[in-house]
Order: sequence, then C-alpha cells, then structure tokens
Amino acid sequence: MKTWIRRTGWLVIALAALALALALAAWLALRGSLARLDGKVALPGLSAPVSVHRDALGTVTIDAADERDAMRALGYVHAQERFFEMDLMRRVGAGELSGLFGARALDVDRAHRHDRLRARVEASLARTLDERGALVEAYADGVNAGVGALRVRPWPYLLLRQSPRAWRAEDTPLVGYAMYYDLQDATGARELALSRALPQLPPALRALVLRDGSSWDAPLQGEPRGDAVLPSPEEVDLRRWAPQARRIGPAEPRAEVGSNNFAVAGTLTDNGRAILADDMHLGLRAPNIWFRARLRYADPAAPGGRVDVTGFTLPGLPGVIVGSNGHVAWGFTNSYGDWLDWIVLPGCRRDACPQGRVHRERIEVAGGNAVSVDVVETPWGPVDHYDTQGRAMVRRWVAHLPGSLGLGLLGMARAGSLDDAMRVADATALPAQNLLVADRAGRIGWRLLGPIPQRAPGCVPAGVSVAANCPPWTATTVATPSIVDPASGRLWTANARVTDGADLARIGDGGYVVAVRARMIRDDLMARSRFAERDLLAVQLDDRSLFLQRWAALLHEQAGRSHGDAALRALDLGPLEPRASADAVQYRLVRVWRQAVLDRIREGLLMPARVALGANAELPELPQLEGIAWPMVTTRPVHLLNPRFDSWDALFEDAAREVRDGLVKRGPLRERTWGERNTAAICHPLATALPMGKRLLCMPAEPLDGDGLTPRAMAKNFGASQRMVVAPGHEAEGLAHMPGGQSGHPLSPFWGAGHADWVRGNATPFLPGTARHALTLEPAAR
Repeated sequence: MKTWIRRTGWLVIALAALALALALAAWLALRGSLARLDGKVALPGLSAPVSVHRDALGTVTIDAADERDAMRALGYVHAQERFFEMDLMRRVGAGELSGLFGARALDVDRAHRHDRLRARVEASLARTLDERGALVEAYADGVNAGVGALRVRPWPYLLLRQSPRAWRAEDTPLVGYAMYYDLQDATGARELALSRALPQLPPALRALVLRDGSSWDAPLQGEPRGDAVLPSPEEVDLRRWAPQARRIGPAEPRAEVGSNNFAVAGTLTDNGRAILADDMHLGLRAPNIWFRARLRYADPAAPGGRVDVTGFTLPGLPGVIVGSNGHVAWGFTNSYGDWLDWIVLPGCRRDACPQGRVHRERIEVAGGNAVSVDVVETPWGPVDHYDTQGRAMVRRWVAHLPGSLGLGLLGMARAGSLDDAMRVADATALPAQNLLVADRAGRIGWRLLGPIPQRAPGCVPAGVSVAANCPPWTATTVATPSIVDPASGRLWTANARVTDGADLARIGDGGYVVAVRARMIRDDLMARSRFAERDLLAVQLDDRSLFLQRWAALLHEQAGRSHGDAALRALDLGPLEPRASADAVQYRLVRVWRQAVLDRIREGLLMPARVALGANAELPELPQLEGIAWPMVTTRPVHLLNPRFDSWDALFEDAAREVRDGLVKRGPLRERTWGERNTAAICHPLATALPMGKRLLCMPAEPLDGDGLTPRAMAKNFGASQRMVVAPGHEAEGLAHMPGGQSGHPLSPFWGAGHADWVRGNATPFLPGTARHALTLEPAAR
C-alpha cells in the first residue's frame, strides 16, 4: 500500500511537471510572436534608416526619408502587430475564409465568390494601383519582412495549425473591398425584399412604406419630410386581411446603427481654427479594426516639402484613412445611398443564359476537400436569384465595376487646403462615404466621396428594379454632391439623408436611418456660438434620452388606461431617465417596448405581402418607420391597425406583455438596467476557440452608456470604432479614442491599451505621447 501511495505521489508530481512544462512551452511559443519594439532590425529595400517609436498606448510614429520608406515600415509594423487580422480582411474580400477555418466558413465564402473580387482585382490591378504601384509593393515587402522577422508565426496560426500566406500587391485592394461588405448591402437583400413585397401592396400603402423621412430629419440641404400623412380607409384598410393575419407572426427589424461626423468653421472658434469631429461606427473586436499612427517623411509635393500626418490606419492598406496632416483634417460616415440594382433578364434562365458566361470558383477548405462554385456573369453582373417565372435576377453593384476601388485617398496626406482635399476626392474610390473636411484656414466642407452610379435617364429604379432594356450603368467619383463654406459655419452627417432634389436623385436611398443622431448633433451645434475641442467631444458623447421622451409619455398614458393583466402598468416604473446610462431602468423598458410596438406596426403594414408570399418570405426593413408609426400611435386609425389585434390598446398591451414576460425571467423589472442589455462583448475572433478564451481574448464585459438612438451610439459589439476631434494645425489640442487596443497579441503591453478611456469617454490626446519604445529599421547590407 505504501509503495502504491509512493508511486501515485511520484505520478502526480510527474504529471504536474509535464503540465507545467507544456504551459511553459505554450507561453514561450506565444511570446515568440510578439512584435519587436526596441533595437535595430535590417529591413531590405529601405533607402535610409527609419525610426519607429511607440508611446504608452502603442501609437506608432514613423520617421522616414520618403513615402516609399514610410510605407515599407508601416507594412512591417502592421504585420508584426496585426497580420492575422489583415489576413482575415483579404480573405473576406476574396471569399477565402474556409482556407483558414474549414467548412464552417463556406456559406460566407460562397456568397462572396459570387462577386469574384479577387479575379476582378487581378484583371484591373494596374488601374487600381495607378501610379502608387511602387508604394503598394514596398508596403507588401514590408509586411512579408515583418512576419518573417517574428521568431514564431503569429499565435492564431499556431492555434489553427496553419501557416501565414505571403502578402501580395493584389491583397491590399482586397482589404479595401472587405470594407464594401461592411458598409454596403452587398447582397441587395433590402431591394430584393422590396421588389417582392411592393407589388403585393395597395398603391397608397406602397407609398407609405417607401417614405424616406420623418419629423426628426436634419438634412444639410432641403427641408425635413415631416411625419407621414396617413392614407384614408378608402385607400387602405388592413382589416381585409384579418382572417389570414391571425396565423402570421412578426418579422425581425433592423437594429439602429450609426456613425457621426461634424465640423465647425473658424468663425466659431477663438483663434479661427476649424475643428472636425469623426466617429466611425463599425462592428467592434479585439484588437480594433484601426491602428493609430503618425507618419513623417519628405515629400516635394506636400506643403513645405514634408508630410506629417496622424490618424487611423487600416492594417492591409498603406497610409492614413482618417486624420489630420497639419493643413487639413478629414473624416467619414457611411452614406447609405443606393449603390446596387436588381435587373430581371427575361432571356436568361436556370437552364440557359445566352447573355451569361460561367466562371468556376474553387474554394480551398482547411481539413477538407475543395469546393467549386459556378458563377454566371452577365454584362449587368452576376446572376444571384431567379424569380417566380424562372427569369434570372442579376445584381449590379458598384463594387463590381473597374475603378470602384483605388488608392487616391493617400493623397490626403499631402493636401494643403480644403480645395486640395476636394481634388483628392475626385480621384478617390472607396465605399461611398460622407466626407467632411476642415482646413487650417478655418474652412469646412462636405462631399459625397466614392463611386456613384450613372444611371441613364428613365432607368432610375422605383424602389424595386431596373428595366432589362436599360444599358448597364457606369459609376463616377467626379463632381459628386458637395457643400463648401456653409453660411452657418456648421456641418454634420450621421447616416441619414443629407441632401435633396437633384442631388438626392443621384445618390438615391439605400436605407437611410431615422435622423435622431443627425438632429441631436445639429441642435447641439446650433446651441453654441463658440467651440473648442472638448465641446465637440461632448457632442460625440451626448447620450440624452430626448428621442424616447414622447414614447415614455405614451407608455405612461397607456398604463393609466390599461386593463387585463396590466403589463403596461408593470413597465411604468417612473420617469424616463435623462440619459441612456448603463444604470437606467425605465430607459430600457421604454426602449424595448417601443421596438415591440414598431414590430407589430411593421407587420401590419406588410401583412398583404406576408399573406400573398407566405410566412417564410423575407420582408423588407422599414428604416424610416418612426415617421409612419408616430402618427399612427397618436391618431390610432382602425384601418391601419395590424389586423391581428382588435384595438390599438390591445396592440400596446401585447407589446408590453412580450417585454415584461421576457425581462422578468431575469428577475425583478426594477433591476433590469440598460447596461444589463448593453454590456460590452468585444472579443478576438478566436475567443470561443480556446478554454478561458473569453477571459483571455475579450475586453472587460462592462455595461455601456449610450444607444443607437443617441449620438453616443453604443451596443455590445457595435459602436464608435474610433473617436477623433482635431483642428488642422492644432493637433496638440486634439483628442482621440479607440476601443480594443493597438496590438492583436494578448501578451503585448498594447493589448486593450486605451480601451478604458474609450468606454468612459475620457479626453485623451490625438497626437502620440512620449516614446516608450524605439526601434530602428535599417537598410539591409548589400
């Protein structure tokens, strides 16, 4: 017995030692892929030494002899800190995720292979790179040198048992195309759903659901649309569909999302400086999508013969995407224009398509056999669907066209004035954005930047599709709508309608959001006559509950007259809190109840289409439903009531019952805070692949202030991917935030660095701080 105990003890010790050795080996392997921060490293291709400094947050300052050396060094740094994330971006653009993740990624890859973006990039690479081909090659060489200099391949490849693939020049445009998928409805789902649903609706109801505004509108040009004038019972009576409606459930709406940018002219500041604020909202992850950097190098074409540009770079692309160069500052919000059309080709069917050419796309699958996807390409674009008559439905999307992506934006680094920046915009192709520019002379301007369809007269889609006899349209980045030097000295955009008339006709409506954020920002700006940087940061952080006030009053009114099980009374716990703060309870109850009411209104308005098309049909989003719903809930017309309900009181109570019953499962309603729902879930893409992965690879699960119905638009994994407030020429007074940190390595000192300041909205500097690390990249000996 003693011998057995002794042997067992030695076995336990041996197993513990083995576990310790394995843990040590894993830790050493993990450390082997940390970026080099200090010392001297040879980098082939440099013309002169380059210094790379990092501050306490990991923000990089690169000092180089010229632009090519700067981009080579930036590629080196991007690869050392972020190669896996760069790889994911190019694979998203090309439809090649399955090569890393196996069959689980096939659905995404099949969808993206229909766009054949790698083939399109390779066919037009020279045009895409233009005169910047040498810069992109230098960047790619820097990327490959950066990966090669790591002692161990980046840690995600160890976990996936894969090896990094070399970076090539064509991969850089693919990173840009990956942003098309983030920023535009690449599948055309909204327009496709509209094309199926609208023919089933009475004309007056069709016009109502296509409404593009509300009383919250705050365009830069034109007037607010105002809330809808409701159709009469003679035009629409939803009670006709009551017998069928009782068998139909509600559909899912789109959540509120958004980005903001705004600017004030020098006439509104103490020293004549124009100030720009920009916060681009995207899906959030760790590390963040952006990488902060300052680039300094000699350039004869720049003012004073030198570039000094600071801002946010996108690993995979050379240069600064948004930032300030001492002369101009620029930033973006997504435009939500109409960048895609569906075309029905009568002569093209499943069994034969004379207009089409078949391309076979091969998808490599890690751990499995390759899969092939056949794509039928027509002069209009790829065939994606077939209608009920078997005719091909072809998707024409600006991203498919030659010239839809370029590197003209790199010219912003040397722009010396607002006029220079607008000329750069003429040569810039990227997913169409609202560009705001402020310059050192105190001027500000807005412009739609990116390719806009040039549809032939009579060929503008009426919310559905384009006639087959219309010629395939091209796109242009030149002479797009713009506003320069507005009389008010203020500009703002927030994913809502910006303009009107002929300009709006060119841009179209790709699903503008209700203009709550735009109006709050406009009103914040109009409420002051003098501004400094912190005043604009306060606008970015504005999370007042203004929008929900009238809905809170409606809930309180209905609670006072409710009967039955009184779910409405259960939700009426007190006054609406003044802010969408994490500890707010009534805000959450009103917010969720409003959405439940909108669900039922949307379902009712689309009921004729639901009945005609069947319960499984995809129905369109109604992003401007607020401007329709509010006059409905205040006047309560019986003929527009969702026919599943006998009265508006019953609809309101049913919505409240759904909210109450869902929330009480978690505990008492008085404890159901907004922060409980709005808790950060910002993680590395591989967080679920590791034991303890959420603890090791996620940012803290903190309750968040803010909401998509306020300028501080925050959700658990969607929100401001950066915040920037800066006046060109006064960058030292500028402010910046970024979630998720600079580095993609959980052992890096820069993993999550700065994230807490982003959560709390602390005012932190735009420019890099004191250098904590110094790396010198030297030309390789010949």
